[in-house]
Amino acid sequence: MTTPKAETTTTSRVLAGLRHDDPSVRLRAALTAGADPDPGFVEPLVERCGVEPVFHVRDMLTWALTRHPETVTVPRVLAELRSPNARARSQALHTLSKIGDRSVWPSVPRSLLTDPDDEVARTAWRTAVLLAPEDEAAELAEVLVSQLGRGGRETRLSLSRALIELGEPAVPPVRAAADRPDPRVRTHALATERLRRDPEAGFAYAVEEAKRVVSLGPDGPPGEEE
Repeated sequence: MTTPKAETTTTSRVLAGLRHDDPSVRLRAALTAGADPDPGFVEPLVERCGVEPVFHVRDMLTWALTRHPETVTVPRVLAELRSPNARARSQALHTLSKIGDRSVWPSVPRSLLTDPDDEVARTAWRTAVLLAPEDEAAELAEVLVSQLGRGGRETRLSLSRALIELGEPAVPPVRAAADRPDPRVRTHALATERLRRDPEAGFAYAVEEAKRVVSLGPDGPPGEEE
């Protein structure tokens, strides 16, 4: 039987561990918090999510939060979506995607889908595809398509994957974007469509093919033979 003194000791050790300089200690503290949930852990876990620099520790923090009752964790995590701290917003989105409660979608600010921070936006795209109801898929697709051409390779790949996972509602706006005057948008749209039709092609190949189409047209230069 666990005594109140032992519980106090464990709680103190977890709280101290979450603030420790050594990431391995923080990892163990998060593991303990998830293995033995306590409502008192939720606040420090959420706070740590917003400042934790190590990916696998952040992932363990999220796992620990999913082990606590949603009635306690979800309101606190939702509040982080409006944090001025980009990492806090991103990790809160990630945590909500892991909790998987689609009823929280109306409380997710749509501005996160166009967040100026690429990591926040990428996480928002993945989370939106998981949580948004089917009757909002077409509207979501339009917002996602508005971000085509944005960022570096990882950001563009994340957006393409989100659009492909969204399914049929994303097909018409992606195809329409392939006729936009901005070559970055056109290339990204064509690469997304290519990847949707041929997932085995790979994103790099899809992008190179899209660039060829944008620069030379779908049939290549005059006189080119297949």
